[in-house]
Amino acid sequence: MSKKITISPKPTAGSADSWVKSRELNKEPMKRLTIDIPESLHRKIKAQCAMRGNKIVDEIRELLFEKYGNQ
Repeated sequence: MSKKITISPKPTAGSADSWVKSRELNKEPMKRLTIDIPESLHRKIKAQCAMRGNKIVDEIRELLFEKYGNQ
């Protein structure tokens, strides 16, 4: 049994630039936040996010917005 993998074509400079610009429109500048959490908590978060198909950063950001508001 073989596994088939689809590889997308390499993006061109123009398409990459337009993608970046589309992400920047009407967006507030971002700042990086680094926190230390216990390894066991990180494993739980990572596993739950993987099961839901979400990124950890998106879920943590959503929790922060719920607690502190969107603006």
